Amino acid sequence: MSVFRSRPALRWLVPSAAAVIVIGGGAAAGTIVASADPSLPDRSAAQLLVDIQNAKVDGLSGTIVESADLGLPAIAGLAGGSGSTDAGDLTSLLAGSNTARVWYAGEDKMRLALVGTKGETDVIRNQNDVWLWNSAEKSANHLKLPADGKPGHADPLAGQVPKTPQEAADAALAAIDPTTTVTTTGAAKVAGRDAYELVLSPKDSASLIGQVRLAIDAEHHIPLRVDVYAKNATSPAVRVAFQQISFAVPDAEQFTFNPPPDTKVTEGSAEGLAKEHQAEAEKAQARAKAQQPQVIGDGWTAIVEAKLPKSDGTESQQLDSVLKMLPAVSGSWGSGHQFAGTLFTVLVTDDGRVFAGAVTPEKLYEAAAK
Repeated sequence: MSVFRSRPALRWLVPSAAAVIVIGGGAAAGTIVASADPSLPDRSAAQLLVDIQNAKVDGLSGTIVESADLGLPAIAGLAGGSGSTDAGDLTSLLAGSNTARVWYAGEDKMRLALVGTKGETDVIRNQNDVWLWNSAEKSANHLKLPADGKPGHADPLAGQVPKTPQEAADAALAAIDPTTTVTTTGAAKVAGRDAYELVLSPKDSASLIGQVRLAIDAEHHIPLRVDVYAKNATSPAVRVAFQQISFAVPDAEQFTFNPPPDTKVTEGSAEGLAKEHQAEAEKAQARAKAQQPQVIGDGWTAIVEAKLPKSDGTESQQLDSVLKMLPAVSGSWGSGHQFAGTLFTVLVTDDGRVFAGAVTPEKLYEAAAK
């Protein structure tokens, strides 16, 4: 399994010469090395970047825990206590913990189980058979892939599973550019395994992100843990980590799914599901185009600007009610309300504009004034 399969944006990280360009603003590859445990050989930051790029495993299984504490203010209606399942799920992602089990035995044999207080949700692929199972709802969708094993459209399972350390690392490494300092901090122990630590630090003082730390397995080179720290923080605001991992190829029975009694099974095809998702995506793109969102700047301090969607009746009243609970702010750009956590800030102006980014409020005010 290639860690960066189908991620062309990261190909420039290899060979090592390309990686060296971003390390310490152009420092030589040999000058920044991991101060590893005596049992581990030293590895430079450039070498670790290449290790991740070339990582492959035949199989693995393990338990992944995602935890977050974004320092968000308590807002009525956005907490899980409202009785809304969706609200509760959102709250657990922003301030809580989620656990998943994962099994991998090749590109056509994968399983991920998200374990929650209300039940378990599984995504299982066994060659051309794909199952989506929800224990709480006692429902299962069975999809049959084409003979070539490919959906033929955009991946119908994309976005339906929580982030793994690998995916979180992909996102962090994609942010590497000349505004990033890349260093190492030595060795670590994650899930009982030796690992090197790679540290990505934004240079721009306007970024709320202090560091992103990747713990990379010393033998297999895949990310075992990703920590995102807010500026000046001593504990991570977001952590995605293997709690337990084995690199043995899982037994075939892990990928065989037999619906439990009383399960409602819906048969379908991956193409059909992909078409539904494609139609929804096209609608979302049309709405986004109508609202004309744009990205201001790039790298760690990029800001997304959009307009509030048009709403009326109950939706408008709910939105107004939430906004009134947020701190009021004003400046040369106008007036509005601000929603801030340790890793991001959102500014909603009274004239219906929205600015959001992992940046300081002042950076948003600057964007709003233009």
